[in-house]
Amino acid sequence: MSDEQDNLFAKSRAVTSGFRFDDEVVKVFPDMIARSVPGYELVVPMIGLLARRYAQPGSNIYDLGCSLGGASLAISGAVRADDTQIIAVDNSRAMVEQLKESLEKYEARIPIRVVEQDILRTDIENASVVVLNFTLQFIDRGQRQVMLKRISSGMRKDGVLIISEKICFDDNGQQNDQTTWHHDFKRTQGYSELEISQKRDALEDVLRPDTEQAHFQRFNDAGFSRAYRWFQCFSFASYIVFK
Repeated sequence: MSDEQDNLFAKSRAVTSGFRFDDEVVKVFPDMIARSVPGYELVVPMIGLLARRYAQPGSNIYDLGCSLGGASLAISGAVRADDTQIIAVDNSRAMVEQLKESLEKYEARIPIRVVEQDILRTDIENASVVVLNFTLQFIDRGQRQVMLKRISSGMRKDGVLIISEKICFDDNGQQNDQTTWHHDFKRTQGYSELEISQKRDALEDVLRPDTEQAHFQRFNDAGFSRAYRWFQCFSFASYIVFK
């Protein structure tokens, strides 16, 4: 897996096509996400820890929007339930190909099946754990409820959805503060003002965050019984949602 440094937005250029998970992003993705999402390097192993508690024997575990498989690998190393498999799904061919290559050198305790597919078309069956790790925010808002309903319908009783999202805030003052703190974090990670500005512009039309209240309403409407926030750092939050 590449460990190249993210400098994709270090030069002034017109951002005309938005942000895409293409070959260029894949090369720098581990560095990009660690330096862009505060708390990411803690969230991923904690997903493994939560999956270990709630994975049920004889069930499927889904990592939807798996990118390079960070959550899948954490789950594979942590879960002890017998006769389980991880189904890692992403629609980026570059991500899928890199993950498959990485898995050739990794001895997974639990089988990881990698699927190149739009997660809106993925059938969820016999699931005890489903992960959406900073994924729902990239789905069209009109399809988010449909996605959660499909997950809920394909989930076993007492199964869990583990979901991480960038959230937004109704209060303008809080939103401005959260954005300022996030940019301060990026500066400490070595990003320049140009990089911060250009990446924000590139993501503006593809990453559309919701408020926490909107997420909780969707969970309820999809048929889940309860949900808790278990992590938050600035505007990045993770939730566990129970069937």
